[in-house]
Amino acid sequence: MKTIVAILKWFARILSLLSIGTLLMFIFGEGFNPGVVVTQQGIMLLFFPIGIITGMIIAWWSEGLGGSITILSLVCFYLLDYIFYRQFPQGLAFLAFSAPGIVFVLYSILTFNARHRNQIF
Repeated sequence: MKTIVAILKWFARILSLLSIGTLLMFIFGEGFNPGVVVTQQGIMLLFFPIGIITGMIIAWWSEGLGGSITILSLVCFYLLDYIFYRQFPQGLAFLAFSAPGIVFVLYSILTFNARHRNQIF
């Protein structure tokens, strides 16, 4: 069981590096110009990709917290897209980029008992 959990942790970390790297390539490779971003888009950018990337970076030190930030950022992004544009994002790309956050949370849940077993009493 320990081996599987360790593999899960490193799988999440490697996946997060791939996700962050790809997102950064999209942002900087496409010549991102913040001057053309309208207010609604700017608010959404705080959650995707900024919140997603921030959550995954934090997850390297605190898997549960960072993974939760990633998932919460994705949920907020989806909700804002619906509020502003009356639709949810199409396709699975946003979910795929956020998948490491889900794996980090899963790892955190699996290791919670082992970390806190002796701290209850």
